[in-house]
Amino acid sequence: MSETLADRLARFALETTYDQLPELVVREAKRRLLDAFACAAGALQEDAPSIARRVARTIRSDPGAALFGGGRSSPDWAAFANGVHIRYLDCNDTYLSLEPAHPSDNWAAVMAVGEEVGADGRAWITAAAVAYEVQCRLCDAASIRARGWDHTTYGSLSTSLAAAKLFGLSHAQTLHATGIAGTTGTALRLTRAGELSMWKGCAFAHAARNGVFAALLAREGLTGPAPLFEGDMGFWQQVSGPFELLKLGGPSADDWMLPKTSIKFVPAEYHSQSAIAAAFELRPQIRDLSKIRSMEIATFRTAVEIIGQDPEKWRPKTRETADHSLPYCTAVALLDGEVSARQFLPERLADPVLLDLVARTRIIEDPALTAGYPAGIPNRVRVTLEDGSTLQSEIAFPPGHDKNPLTDEQLATKFHGLVDPVLGKSRGDAIWERLSRLESDPTPHEAISLLAVP
Repeated sequence: MSETLADRLARFALETTYDQLPELVVREAKRRLLDAFACAAGALQEDAPSIARRVARTIRSDPGAALFGGGRSSPDWAAFANGVHIRYLDCNDTYLSLEPAHPSDNWAAVMAVGEEVGADGRAWITAAAVAYEVQCRLCDAASIRARGWDHTTYGSLSTSLAAAKLFGLSHAQTLHATGIAGTTGTALRLTRAGELSMWKGCAFAHAARNGVFAALLAREGLTGPAPLFEGDMGFWQQVSGPFELLKLGGPSADDWMLPKTSIKFVPAEYHSQSAIAAAFELRPQIRDLSKIRSMEIATFRTAVEIIGQDPEKWRPKTRETADHSLPYCTAVALLDGEVSARQFLPERLADPVLLDLVARTRIIEDPALTAGYPAGIPNRVRVTLEDGSTLQSEIAFPPGHDKNPLTDEQLATKFHGLVDPVLGKSRGDAIWERLSRLESDPTPHEAISLLAVP
C-alpha cells in the first residue's frame, strides 16, 4: 500500500533535527521543561507520586534512569514515576482542540530515555518538539473523548516516537514501536468521569511508560502490529475514526505546535482557568463575601462535559475531583483569593461555608461561548449579592494561554512558588539556572537529582 500514517510519523520523528527547530520552539521548550520541573517539585510529597516513586525504586536497571525524589529505576518505570510527578498537581501545560491534552507529560519519557542513551540537551529539546507535534496534531485531527477513550491514548504514540528518536531506532523499528504502543495504549475515559481517583494524575504517565516500553522492545527486534491506523480492527476503525494530519512541523515557528500550548497559572483543570481568573477579578469588588447569594458560571460545552455536570463536582471528596470541578474551583477562588495546593487539602474540601457556596453555584452552557472554543476558553462568572445587585466578569484568555502567555517573570513566580516551599530557594535557583541553558547542557539528566526529597 502507499505510505501509511505510521510511516509518515516515523519519518517525521527520525528526520527532525535540532538545527531545523525555530528559535521560538527551542525557547518555549525550555520554558515548558522549567514548568514541568516546578509541577514535579510541588508534587514530591503527594501520595500518588510517592507511591509511584516507591514502586519504581524496586525495579533495577543498568544504567537506568533517575527518579524525581531520589533513586533510580528502568527507563520505562522512570517515565512512569516522573510522569506522575509532572502531572499530579494538574498544573502542567495544556493544548486545546478537538481533544484536549497536557503535552509536557511527554517530558517524562524524553528524560528517561535521554539519560539511558546519554543524550544532550539539544537531543532532549528535539525529541520533545517531536512528541508535542505528534500529540497536538492528533488532538487536532480527531476527538477520541467523544468515543469513550481518554486523551492519554495519543500519548502512547507521541512518547513511543520520542523514545524511538532518542534510541536511534531504524524506520522499521520505529514502526514496530508505534504498532506496539498504539495497540496497547488505549485508555478508557472512565479515568475522568464521576468521582476521580489518584489514577487521573497517573494515566499519561502510564502512556509514557508504555511508549518507552514499546521502543525498548522494538530496539531488541520485537515486531508490532501493522498497519496501525489503516488496518482491519486498527486504530481508525476501533478508536478514532478516519482522520488526516495536514502537516507535521515546518520551517517557521508557526508551523510547530509546541509554542501553541498554554501554561497554567493555577493548579486546576484548564477549562476552569478563565473562570478562576474571573473570580479573582470580582473578589475585590465584594466588600463582604458572606453576602453572596448565588453564583452562575456561563461556559462552553466542553467545560460542561468535563468539569461541570457530574454530581460529584458539587461535593468533591478527593483532590482529583475538586481540581476537575468548575463550581468548586471558581467558588474557592472567590472565597480564598488563591488556588494552590492548600485549596485541595481534605479540611478545605470539607468546609461547610465553601460547600454551601458551591451548592449555590449554577453551571449553564452559552452557545456564544461554545462558539469561542477552542480558540479561547471563555467563561462568564456572575455573582448575585444579598441585596439583589450583580457583578460579572468574562474572560476568554487567562494568564498563560498561548494568546496571553506568561512572561518569564510570571513563569519564575509560578516556578518558585511550587519549588521553593519544598526544596528551598537555593535549590530552586539552581534548577532554574541549569534548565535555562538546556541547549548547551551535555548532561541534562543531572538536573533530575536536584529534585531529591529533603
